[in-house]
Amino acid sequence: MPNIKSAIKRVNVIEKKTLRNNMIKSEYKTAIRRFEEAIANNNIEEATKLFSVATKKIDQACTKGVIVKNTAARKKSNLAKKLNAANA
Repeated sequence: MPNIKSAIKRVNVIEKKTLRNNMIKSEYKTAIRRFEEAIANNNIEEATKLFSVATKKIDQACTKGVIVKNTAARKKSNLAKKLNAANA
């Protein structure tokens, strides 16, 4: 445990940021999982709705700095490929 006042504050700030990042990460992973479950069940209408929800959550995570821009683009691209394959 740090002894210096500023170091103690940094530890507290890092803990808060870590909790926030984990919450955001969990939200977009859950959205992706729900989308993939809909694809697996051949529920195309629901998958289309969940696709937009998942891309929104991924964009929010990217905006907040939880994931990098290219990672967000790659994840959205993979979801779009799965949706297009299910439609075909």
